[in-house]
Amino acid sequence: MPPKLLEQLEEIDLYPDRADRIEMLIAIGEEFQNPTHDELPRSDSCRVPGCESEAYVALDGEGRLRIAIDNPQGISAMAMAQIILQGFASATQDEVRAVPEEIVYRVFGRELSMGKSMGLTGMVGMAKRTVLESA
Repeated sequence: MPPKLLEQLEEIDLYPDRADRIEMLIAIGEEFQNPTHDELPRSDSCRVPGCESEAYVALDGEGRLRIAIDNPQGISAMAMAQIILQGFASATQDEVRAVPEEIVYRVFGRELSMGKSMGLTGMVGMAKRTVLESA
């Protein structure tokens, strides 16, 4: 897996208490910079299937991975997007390929609703495919 992603996951693991972890994930979500429609056009081809927070994943004109979250209440999606964007930065194709979509459960725990877990794992999968198909 990408070293930056492993580092983030290890930091998240330092918060075994659910309330503390939630606060930390909220802080991560608040760091997320949502791209404008000009920076990342929203189309069906880049929409994450099943994501309740209306997430979109694509490369920008410079080939950088971008993620948009159009639901302003989608703090879990924003946190996951921020983790993906930071974790995939400077990663090799092999490192991205090694990222399991189940990292969502390591980040958020197993208490996620089915809808939320499907959307977040879908975001990880789509980010991986987008990066790997760009090579």
